[in-house]
Amino acid sequence: MSKKRRESAGMPQSSAGLMRFFQDETAGFKIPPEYVIGASLLLVAAVILARVFVPL
Repeated sequence: MSKKRRESAGMPQSSAGLMRFFQDETAGFKIPPEYVIGASLLLVAAVILARVFVPL
């Protein structure tokens, strides 16, 4: 006797909505992720240096 897999009657799996969302182009300027990471690291370094050299 062969075993047949029972297919569940669940929701269909699809990522069509997500794919369309990320393919849309919006107006405005675009900032590369490297610039955002670099700016955040510079801000962290500035705060650390301010805490060291400027006593409260």
